Amino acid sequence: MTRIVFQDILNQLEELEVNELEELHQIIEQYLATKEEYLKKTTFHQALLTSGLVKQIKRPIYRQTSQEQLINLEEKPISETIIEERR
Repeated sequence: MTRIVFQDILNQLEELEVNELEELHQIIEQYLATKEEYLKKTTFHQALLTSGLVKQIKRPIYRQTSQEQLINLEEKPISETIIEERR
C-alpha cells in the first residue's frame, strides 16, 4: 500500500462517528484473525512439503449449492404415506 493511500485512510477516520469506528474495529479484528489463520495454515503446509511428508497440498473444491424448492402437497403428509407403504 502506498503511503498516500494509507494517509488518505487515516484522514477519513476522523470523519467517522464513534459507532462507525467501533464497527470498523470489529471488521479489522475479523480480518486480522482470518489472515493470521491463513498464514499459520500456509506455514504448516509449507513445512509438510519441505519435510517430504506430503508431495502436494490439495485445495478444497467449493461448489455452489442449488436452491431447492419445496413441493406443496394438498393431500396427507409424505411421512404418513411412507409409514403406510412400509406396512
